Amino acid sequence: MNRLRWFLAGIIFCAVTALLAAALVFQNAHGFSASTKPTAVETWMARLARSAALPRDARARINPAPNTPEVLADARAHWADHCATCHANDGSGDTFIGRHTYPPAPDMRLPATQRMTDGELFYIIQNGIRLTAMPAWGGESEHDALDSWKLVRFIRQLPKLTDEEKAQMEKLNPKSPAELREEEEEERFLNGENSNGQQMQHHHH
Repeated sequence: MNRLRWFLAGIIFCAVTALLAAALVFQNAHGFSASTKPTAVETWMARLARSAALPRDARARINPAPNTPEVLADARAHWADHCATCHANDGSGDTFIGRHTYPPAPDMRLPATQRMTDGELFYIIQNGIRLTAMPAWGGESEHDALDSWKLVRFIRQLPKLTDEEKAQMEKLNPKSPAELREEEEEERFLNGENSNGQQMQHHHH
C-alpha cells in the first residue's frame, strides 16, 4: 500500500513539474508582465495550490456570526471600506487594481468561490494566499476574527446584492486625494466660498 502511494505521488509530482516547466517556457517567450492573462496551466496550478494550502480542519469550521441584517450591514460597510478597492462592491473584481493584479481578482459571485465552505473563506481572509495580491487580514483579537466571519456572511450575499445596497456602499468607498479635493471645492461653492476659502461677495445692481 505504501509503495502504491509513493508511486501515485511520484506520478503527480512529475505531472506538476512538467506543467510548471511548460508554463515557464511560455512565460519566457512572452515575458512576466502582470498585464497578461494567466494561462490555463497557471490558473489550474493556482487553484491546486490554494486547495492544498488550506488545512483540513479549516474546511469544517462553523461560522459563529449570526446571519442577521445587522451583521450583513456591518460586513457591507467593512467590505466597502477595506475590500472593494480590489474586489469591487459587487465582488466582481472589476476595478483598476483588481484587473491588474496577477492573477486578477476573481469574480467572487461565481461557483469557484461560492462552493467553498465558510471555514475555507474565513481561512483565506485571515491568512491570505501566497503569490497573489490577497493579503492576510487576520489579527490577534477575537474582534478581528469576528469581522472576518461577518465578511464570509457577506460574500454569500454577493450574487444577490441589490442596487440599493451597492449605492449605499459607494458612499463608504475610500476616496482618492483628487476626489476629496473635488468634494471640498463643491462644499465651499455651496457654502458661498471661493477656492481660497474666502466668502464670496454678491453684488446686487
